[in-house]
Amino acid sequence: MSLVIGLTGGIASGKSTVAKMFADLGIPVIDADIIAREVVEPGEEPYNRVVEVFGKEILSPDGSINRPKLGSIIFSNEDRREQLNQIVHPAVRARMLKKKEDYIEQGEKCVVLDIPLLFESKLTSLADQTLVVYVDSETQRKRLMERNQLTEQEAMDRIRSQMPLEEKAKLADELINNTCSIEESKKQLVDLLKKWNVIE
Repeated sequence: MSLVIGLTGGIASGKSTVAKMFADLGIPVIDADIIAREVVEPGEEPYNRVVEVFGKEILSPDGSINRPKLGSIIFSNEDRREQLNQIVHPAVRARMLKKKEDYIEQGEKCVVLDIPLLFESKLTSLADQTLVVYVDSETQRKRLMERNQLTEQEAMDRIRSQMPLEEKAKLADELINNTCSIEESKKQLVDLLKKWNVIE
């Protein structure tokens, strides 16, 4: 029986770091962000739909979707963003499920679904356990400002555009507190995987 873990967190909480720890332990990670990029590559059905809905002016000279151009349309317009989500999300979900089934068939003991909007998109049913990578708000703000060279205001705007980490933490089955060192986060992860009988 495979254990499917839904991994999520907030911006600059260290979710990618923890996803890499899973991968380093030989546990397959299915990354929703990577799949979201794949499904809108030329030749894919969602790509055709996006061009149909948003027009050829969102294309780069090589025919690929110009992400910043598309971003500037959807970030300021809730309806347009919803249109895009209705094209992309079902395709992402279908591809994630297919990959998950493939890994389970191959006999993997554990599969991780790395989904930034796990709770917001109501995708918790895809996982047996949900795991939130958590940092306190001060650490989150500092890390985001350093990582993306943002002002405090810009960092706070981005953090506020997401479900608060405190709320995600309450919804999660388990937490990894990533406020301290990477070593400590790794120890928490290993302890969890032992508890879930994924590793000895």
